[in-house]
Amino acid sequence: MTHLSVEMLAADVTEPITSAGHAQLGIAVLAGIAVIVLLITRFKLHAFLSLIIGSLVLGAVAGAPLDKAIASFSTGLGTTVAGTGVLIALGAVLGKLLADSGGADRIVDTILAKAGGRAMPWAMVLIAGIIGLPIFFEVGIVLLIPVVLLVAKRGNFSLMRIGIPALAGLSVMHGLIPPHPGPLAAIDAVGANLGVTLALGVVVAIPTAVIAGPVFSRYAARWVDIRPPETMVPERASDDLDRRPGFAVTVATVLLPVVMMLAKALVDVVVDNPEHTVQRAFDVIGSPLIALLTAVIVAMFTLGRAAGFTKGRIAATVERSLGPIAGVLLIVGAGGGFKQTLIDAGVGRMILEISQGWHISALLLAWLIAVTIRLATGSATVATISAAGLVAPLAADMSTTHGALLVLAIGCGSLFFSHVNDAGFWMVKEYFGMSVGQTLKTWSVMETLISVVGMVCVLVLSLVV
Repeated sequence: MTHLSVEMLAADVTEPITSAGHAQLGIAVLAGIAVIVLLITRFKLHAFLSLIIGSLVLGAVAGAPLDKAIASFSTGLGTTVAGTGVLIALGAVLGKLLADSGGADRIVDTILAKAGGRAMPWAMVLIAGIIGLPIFFEVGIVLLIPVVLLVAKRGNFSLMRIGIPALAGLSVMHGLIPPHPGPLAAIDAVGANLGVTLALGVVVAIPTAVIAGPVFSRYAARWVDIRPPETMVPERASDDLDRRPGFAVTVATVLLPVVMMLAKALVDVVVDNPEHTVQRAFDVIGSPLIALLTAVIVAMFTLGRAAGFTKGRIAATVERSLGPIAGVLLIVGAGGGFKQTLIDAGVGRMILEISQGWHISALLLAWLIAVTIRLATGSATVATISAAGLVAPLAADMSTTHGALLVLAIGCGSLFFSHVNDAGFWMVKEYFGMSVGQTLKTWSVMETLISVVGMVCVLVLSLVV
């Protein structure tokens, strides 16, 4: 299904907890988002608390009974954490093993050793893409910043010529490719096929990362020609290691969960019989939980033991990886609670009814909604989860491939124009030693390019698959 069909979808939308009209619901949504933005930006309140308060404000302004608004939020939080929490934790463990073992450094050093001057931006986007598969965007920045600064200084490059490709590779992975929290939550909310979403996500990610990374970095370097800040002293993750895992085995470990999930998608297409033994076996093998769990266990040997880690050090590495994600889990869960409050208040039904005569592509509508929430809240994850909940009814009659494209459209929208209410904006600004204006001209424009180019690729794919 490529266009809205309210008559067919109305029955699929849950009966709202309030009888508010469209105007009141619209005001409630704006009030809820405004409260979240104000609390995060002006009062510096944690996003988890801000989302709780914003959800309650949304319910109150919409005229929903307080107990029902609380129940909606709690249900959404529980469902979201149950669906993605374990996967986020496993991804964090894999990323920590990759960093602490020196495996990430091995990938970086090997690729850079084979890249010449002009090829360096392309090498950086490739490194970021590989490193960014199993780890969070923020962790990826911290991991790659020393490499970016060293390469820029050693090769006498403009920092933007090296930094923008690395940031583009990380951002594209974060917004479009499972097992990152946003895409996983959207897949769960929309009911999309994970393997198909992963496969199509890679197809969209490659040209998007190329255009927003190496290509755009030429212009970004002209607009903001800066050198690495002298105060930033790069420290390698593996300074205390006697040995590091090999390049091939590190890459194989990182790609293992992706290969397992893609294998499931391929078997689903070839066999196309849910009762067949082979397909049932690959349904287990290619499930995100088993794929990531397998990769973590394998990484303990191929990365941890290969770096000379004792059993105790591997256990300590795993334990240290889980603490930092507590905030991520709470924010993701609260975003799911906000999403459920939106749905139960009847906002999804309102959007469908208002859009009845628009004749607008469902994919484009999903992108626009995600863009709006991203601009308002500054969080790509919150934008993805909230938009997925709002447009989930649109996936009711979609094919498997178009359901996956709906997830990717949401992911693209969630990356649009990062600005001052986004934590990533400030991380990039501080690490690269830029002013707010310089960050807007480089990082913010790059994010917008990713969003627009990615969406164009999604629309093109929707015509051919």
